[in-house]
Amino acid sequence: MQTAALVCRDGAVDWLCLPRFDSHAVFASILGTEDHGFWRIGPAVPAGAEAPRAARRRYRGESLVLESEWDTPRGTVRVTDFMPPREDHAPQLIRIVEGVTGRVPMRSALRMRFSYGRVVPWVHKVDGRTVAVAGPDSVWLDTDTQTYGKDLTTYSDFTVRPGERMAFSISWQPSHKGAPELPDAEAALESTAEFWRDWVDQCTYHGPYREAVVRSLITLKALTYGPTGGIVAAPTTSLPEEIGGVRNWDYRYTWLRDAAITLSSLLRTGYREEARAWREWLLRAVAGDPENLQIMYGIAGERELGETELDWLPGYENSRPVRVGNGAAGQLQLDVYGEVTEALHLGHMTGLARSDYASLLQLKLIRYLETHWDQPDEGIWEVRGPRRHFVHSKVMAWVAVDRTIKLIESGDADGPLERWRELRDEIHQDVCEKGYDKERNTFTQSYGSQELDASLLLIPQMGFLPPDDKRVIGTIEAIQRELSTPDGFILRYPTAGEEAGVDGLEGDEGAFLACSFWMADDLAMIGRVDEARRLFEKLLSLRNDLGLLAEEWDPRLQRQVGNFPQAFSHVPLIDTALRLTASGAYGG
Repeated sequence: MQTAALVCRDGAVDWLCLPRFDSHAVFASILGTEDHGFWRIGPAVPAGAEAPRAARRRYRGESLVLESEWDTPRGTVRVTDFMPPREDHAPQLIRIVEGVTGRVPMRSALRMRFSYGRVVPWVHKVDGRTVAVAGPDSVWLDTDTQTYGKDLTTYSDFTVRPGERMAFSISWQPSHKGAPELPDAEAALESTAEFWRDWVDQCTYHGPYREAVVRSLITLKALTYGPTGGIVAAPTTSLPEEIGGVRNWDYRYTWLRDAAITLSSLLRTGYREEARAWREWLLRAVAGDPENLQIMYGIAGERELGETELDWLPGYENSRPVRVGNGAAGQLQLDVYGEVTEALHLGHMTGLARSDYASLLQLKLIRYLETHWDQPDEGIWEVRGPRRHFVHSKVMAWVAVDRTIKLIESGDADGPLERWRELRDEIHQDVCEKGYDKERNTFTQSYGSQELDASLLLIPQMGFLPPDDKRVIGTIEAIQRELSTPDGFILRYPTAGEEAGVDGLEGDEGAFLACSFWMADDLAMIGRVDEARRLFEKLLSLRNDLGLLAEEWDPRLQRQVGNFPQAFSHVPLIDTALRLTASGAYGG
């Protein structure tokens, strides 16, 4: 709950930022080459030979303890990777090598490169421990095996026999401080497993899709920055939405939209403490300035997220540019007001302890919307083209007003009830008149446009119109016709290929997984539950071997694309599972 390590099938950690999700990467080979930093532990191979991939890997039960196993001609070996939850201490990555059968020669190769692979640290020994130092950062390697340096890399060669266990750990520490505490790997493993057992025990969902739901919940918890309660959209930057393309963005920040919908899923499955922590984070981030609400903040509430390009990194499969920071932070996205208000409303409805300031913030947000809801904006998808009157933005403005009216009606806040009821009606009428195409019987992406947009699938889910309204059914069917891929998944909106389209960007993208889950939800809501279940279970089959989802699915390459793992994919997975379970729409 501070940062994340991505572990490749060959035993290499090829992405790790220290000490926070949004810090500079120490291992960045996923966006370049091994020269940009990695840490591989696996069976030893001859020089120049390709590192073997693990024959099996899995999480240990319902946890984030990863086990990878290799079968070699000399025996079988297991590597267990985990990060102990350490809210009040700097993060650690611990790796335990265990012999299963035979005698297996092993190698650890650790190449630390600070500042996203650009800076070679000073590596030296201090009291028998290996430390890498560059500027304000230091990373300490601890292991009982012998290490040696070669080609600016720290190696360890050893052999494991059945039952033998060799531990390795790296710990971050500010470079001006002394050595961090020596890790106890076995005790840390037990406490980590216990932490996840206790956390998962709080889950109130026990339906037929429990495995997928729990894995998604664990992923969302892992994307939460423990010290502040902020939730990152994903732990990576610049994993491309199109292989070789330019749609590469930094997702290591807290989008209000993503965090709000994440909280709704956590609340629906019994996790109130995370909701309380996020609400406190929100109040600190917004502070006393709701009129200048940003769509995203740093994980501690930072506002300045300037976007730059790292030209020394060739990118994931040569997908350039590699970006850090996110220029969309300064966009106007009116739908965010609705998502935040909906999250606060759900917390209130599920018994979260009342917060007077949260109620005050909600009222301030609506006062802002009173005079701004009818402006064009960049919308949910953060287009970098001209602002438009996006229908989804107007619908979510209606949601914000509607949920605030409900708050006042409950007696937990005071406000101009009649005036805001009139505002709610005005927004509703405006959307139905200007955002609806009568000839095609569908809502459109923006006022006066012909394009469709998968965000329109949220109209019935947000209660803007009932599911059986002919305009809702028409919109669902139009999106199925015009935004479906050949395998039935849903695109966000039409892209223009080589020319810049509505989003102001060149190139295409894959099917957006969240939108595909929304389609399954809508199909269930309009009574097509068998079709909804088939789509949902097809989406589940796209998860990788560890149950994780990226942002999109490339139907041409038949692979996941985009930043990984992606909160905005795992949240609707949970919501759709809950809806299908409630409807009884699942297989035997």
